[in-house]
Amino acid sequence: MFNDIGALELLTLAILGVLVFGPDKLPKVVQDASRFIRKIREFSESAKEDIRTELGPEFKDFEFEDLNPKTFVRKQLMDGNDDLGLKEIRESFDLRKEITEVTDAVNGRSAASVEAKSGVSGGASVTAANGSKSAPDLLKKSEQPPKDTPPPFDADAT
Repeated sequence: MFNDIGALELLTLAILGVLVFGPDKLPKVVQDASRFIRKIREFSESAKEDIRTELGPEFKDFEFEDLNPKTFVRKQLMDGNDDLGLKEIRESFDLRKEITEVTDAVNGRSAASVEAKSGVSGGASVTAANGSKSAPDLLKKSEQPPKDTPPPFDADAT
């Protein structure tokens, strides 16, 4: 409960307690406070047990700490139980590889030279008509339509 209280804070509280209550009443106040905290803990534990018995045997492993959203998300998504296949999804998003592939395509480097340097085969290669894989040529300019043809018009886009 008070895990983050250091020695200096504890000493400050003790001095403040002596100043406020006096040295003769301080032991009685400490006893009353500890008794009050003990009763609160007993009350909360009995309430938890009552809730567990009322929920029934299907909730025997129910933990109240799981109601905390951080704990719930950590338990459901980050633990070893990977029912949803999240581990494969997380591993499939290799953004560094995607960025280097796009950068290499923009700079005109071929995928084969990048694969030879990094040892990683590119997943974004395009299969040509003859069956060989090659990187898309983004620097190649597309053919210009004749000057007298109007640009394409899409009624749904306007």
